[in-house]
Amino acid sequence: MKYYILASLIIFSITIYHAIRRSNEITARDEKNFWDRENQANSVRKKSLDSLNYLHIPMDRFPTSLLTDNPTIRECIETLTQLATRPIVNLTGQSNTDLKLQYGTANITVLSEYDQNYTLLARTLQTWAETLIKEGCEEEAVPILEYAVETGSDISKTYYLLADYYKRNQRGEAIQALLEKASALPSLNQKVIVRTLSESYL
Repeated sequence: MKYYILASLIIFSITIYHAIRRSNEITARDEKNFWDRENQANSVRKKSLDSLNYLHIPMDRFPTSLLTDNPTIRECIETLTQLATRPIVNLTGQSNTDLKLQYGTANITVLSEYDQNYTLLARTLQTWAETLIKEGCEEEAVPILEYAVETGSDISKTYYLLADYYKRNQRGEAIQALLEKASALPSLNQKVIVRTLSESYL
């Protein structure tokens, strides 16, 4: 029995050793690949940004005259009005290395600014829509939420609020379209959003 236990411990130790070694090799390879790509990216010359998918805020689609005495809503409208004059690009899912490889190192600062504008856009749309819903104006909030989805927002509550509305109004095709949009998100939230929509709304 002692020899059996000893042999088991030896086999277990060897297995753990090889697993750790394999993990270290994978980590080292991934780290080397990262730095190889980073070094390559840092040598890419500045490229044109004309091909970017710039977003334009369709203020005429939104209820800009509704509940403007509410300070949160008023602030959201003011923020969106200001954002409408700035370049906005959704770069979710793309790392700085990816962006430098595509557009050159010299563009990374301006691209970060464009993406920050998008983050502010998505959050402002969500805040505005949620405030309208709390004030009993759910239908008026729908165009705001739908536009957020069109831009590729990965805020999960945007999808759930829309799905709630579609389900109550028996719009199964709209939920299916929402699921398809969510499935294409290049975001860490994608799987959770897709699973929730599939399990709770279809």
